[in-house]
Amino acid sequence: MKTPVAVLTPSAQRLPGIDALKALGCVLIVWHHLAFYGPMSDVVHTAAPGLMNWLYDYARMAVQVFLVVGGFLAASVLAPEGVAVFQQPGRLILRRYQRLAPPLLVALLVTTVVAALVRPWLPHPSVPDMPTVWQVLAHVFLLQDIVGQEALSAGIWYVAIDFQLFVMSVLLFTLACHAHRRWPGLPARAGVWVVLGLAAASLLVFNRRTELDMTGLYFFGAYALGMLAWWASRSPWPARWLLAIAVLGVLALVLDFRGRLLVALVVALVLVALQRSRRAGRWLEAPWLLQLGQISYSVFLIHFAVVLGVNAVVSQFWPTQLVANALGMLAAFGLSLLAGQALYLGVESRRRPARVSAPPEARIAP
Repeated sequence: MKTPVAVLTPSAQRLPGIDALKALGCVLIVWHHLAFYGPMSDVVHTAAPGLMNWLYDYARMAVQVFLVVGGFLAASVLAPEGVAVFQQPGRLILRRYQRLAPPLLVALLVTTVVAALVRPWLPHPSVPDMPTVWQVLAHVFLLQDIVGQEALSAGIWYVAIDFQLFVMSVLLFTLACHAHRRWPGLPARAGVWVVLGLAAASLLVFNRRTELDMTGLYFFGAYALGMLAWWASRSPWPARWLLAIAVLGVLALVLDFRGRLLVALVVALVLVALQRSRRAGRWLEAPWLLQLGQISYSVFLIHFAVVLGVNAVVSQFWPTQLVANALGMLAAFGLSLLAGQALYLGVESRRRPARVSAPPEARIAP
């Protein structure tokens, strides 16, 4: 796999555990990229190889948190009872793009400027080249990996995948609704069966083919586990949904054990537990966790620019000093949170509804 001070919405009006899971995923992804992109991590690796290797190899699995949470929230908007509740799929898809794109494009602009500033004195493979027109257009339309254009920032591939998965889900439920109207004998929840079928194909076939990892087909299985978790958390008979989660997860792991899928399965079950037992998630409602969860998308987008800048400064003045490079990594993490909060306040929050009563699809975040 390639290497997912604002005024908070009251926690009672937010789904239990969602912000905490997003916060955890955000922290792990930032630290994965800090370990992945040197040269600070190269210096620290000499003193803490175990920690750096763990961050490099395993922290990236936090992407599964965002995939499952994304599917969970998508189901809550598109088909909370298993039947589509939206009327205008095109408008819904456009609104999703308008939610994702503005902070993404601002973050890419900042990253491009930072890369241009540090390129002369940070000769490192992690520094992206000056973008071409085709690269920029590919990023604007979230197609960079599909059309073979090099990414301008770390983790941007996930935003494109998130958009693909949302579009796929909208189209699946739209087709299921049309089919039900044309053939009334089909069950009203035909969309659920289509989701289950595509989830099985993804987990058992597509997710085992790395050449498909630039498409939503590769990741739809984890996304669908999140959808099933939503339906399980809201159903008076959750056992059948939990059985579907377990069967899909166990079959996929028995066929080809993948640690990332085990993480997705656990996250899906945790989401069900948090929704069905309010007491289980009460300790996850600390204000700082809620705030970090809210700004996680902005942190995810902007942190690479911060990592580049701090790497450049530290490598210029303290290229081999262990303490300076370790402190540099800590500083990059803290500055990434601050930069993410600034991007959230300046751009992302302006795309959010002013009141909680606004349409829920405007509140979905990766």
